[in-house]
Amino acid sequence: MMADDTRPTLERVTVLANERVAEGVGLMVLHAPRCAAAVQPGEFVHLRVATGSDAILRRPFSVYHAHGERIELLYQVLGKGTLLMAEKIAGDEMDLVGPLGHGWHVPEGVTHALLVAGGLGAAPLAMLAEKMAQRGIAVTVALGTPTAERLFGREDFERIARQVVVATDDGSAGEHGFVTVAAERLLSEQRFDLVCTCGPEAMERAIARLASAHRVRCQVSLERLMACGIGACLSCIVSTRDGLKRACVDGPVFDAEEVVWDASQTPPKH
Repeated sequence: MMADDTRPTLERVTVLANERVAEGVGLMVLHAPRCAAAVQPGEFVHLRVATGSDAILRRPFSVYHAHGERIELLYQVLGKGTLLMAEKIAGDEMDLVGPLGHGWHVPEGVTHALLVAGGLGAAPLAMLAEKMAQRGIAVTVALGTPTAERLFGREDFERIARQVVVATDDGSAGEHGFVTVAAERLLSEQRFDLVCTCGPEAMERAIARLASAHRVRCQVSLERLMACGIGACLSCIVSTRDGLKRACVDGPVFDAEEVVWDASQTPPKH
């Protein structure tokens, strides 16, 4: 899952579909043949959603799926950039740079992985689950979300995973409670070789501690602004045991043992 010398590339892409898939969550399908051919699970793209004075900076998005010449991006409408994104229709053109960053690393010998997602954190884990299944690795997925209306991606994971557990804060779907509780139970009941997680940082930190307590290696995908995407602007600094690193080029996926959690940043909305 390492980048080759030809990446990243600037690519003009076309919107094939753009639809609401959950409360406040959109799924955009793009014709992006170069990126689709190169992207690996956990990597991201930098998308320019508008020209002129609107949304000058590109926005980073994890790739949810890549098939043939198409990539799929999940996004939550939070700010100006994602509001503009929600207005895009089939045929609209944008440009992106990607794939960027370093994604998940699945060591040889892994037989059963636990993937823990909070909200939109399911996006970078979906491709990973697919690739793991192709390698014959059993996958158990824990999806956490505030309410049933915010739940998405369950059917995608159920097609490939051995088990999918849903947890909602209000109990409107699946188990009632935080996904960390479901993850702790799964770690106590089953044997895993690897835990991969993405979501709110407090959740990731809790999952990392649980994995460590159960002596299971854990990788985390950290969300940061990543304004430039190439390591130049230093807007995405992560504190690690080896010093400060840039999420856009050194991550966004890090070994959980490497991250100094108490010094980490809270990502801004985009």
